[in-house]
Amino acid sequence: MTSTTLPRAGWSSFERYRRSLWLLTSRDLKVRYTTSALGYLWSIIDPLLMAGIYLFVFVYVFHRHVPGQDPYIVFLVSGLLPWTWFNATISASTSAFTSEGKLIRSTTIPRTIWVGRIVLSKGIEFLLSIPVLIIFALAAGAPFHWQAVLWIPAIILQAALSFGLGLIIAPLVVFFRDLERAVKLILRLLFYASPIIYGLNDLEKLHLTFWGAFNPLSGIIGLYRSAFFPQDLNWFDVAVSTGMTAVILVAGVLVFRRTIRTVLKEI
Repeated sequence: MTSTTLPRAGWSSFERYRRSLWLLTSRDLKVRYTTSALGYLWSIIDPLLMAGIYLFVFVYVFHRHVPGQDPYIVFLVSGLLPWTWFNATISASTSAFTSEGKLIRSTTIPRTIWVGRIVLSKGIEFLLSIPVLIIFALAAGAPFHWQAVLWIPAIILQAALSFGLGLIIAPLVVFFRDLERAVKLILRLLFYASPIIYGLNDLEKLHLTFWGAFNPLSGIIGLYRSAFFPQDLNWFDVAVSTGMTAVILVAGVLVFRRTIRTVLKEI
């Protein structure tokens, strides 16, 4: 780490925050990729493997065919990749403070960076995994629509949602260590409660379509899928996801501010 990479006293607060955030994020990425023989491939192996398993189970074993969801592999991967980012971010947030306590106490940079760098580094890995979706879309001949521009607000919304949840989870784990295991269990349940291997329209038979929209991931995944399945885009779902994301983000900031001083004493 050279002197040119360190935050300088003459920089504005925003510039110091931005540079510190990128410094920690790049460190995480270097550790992940330069110390691994497969490097970048790890960003696509997990979603590729999961997509292959679900494709085999639902398409070849159960012969799933739902109008509006073909090719199903594209429908599946377009929901699976964002979930991988979300799952990895929330999981890593449980140890955001407990894994590097000494370093966190010894620095003067805003402590929210320790959550932000997880969101950013996992987000970059998500962007690096997009070629998996492109390959499947090309191979399956899936049509590509102008709604692909909605990926930009989808990424912003998901980053804000993950950041807000991280600001809640990271400090609370310091006080309640069992929360780390509880979060892993909740994420497993949330995977099947989110429209990843199915769409919200599939819940009509159970009369749960309306309530399914109150999963903040529903509208976000809908934005991602609209590039290939624009007919499934429901702006009510997007509005609900946006509102819930805003609430969670504000709650995260409040929880973080109320707990950070005690957290620094505990870690």
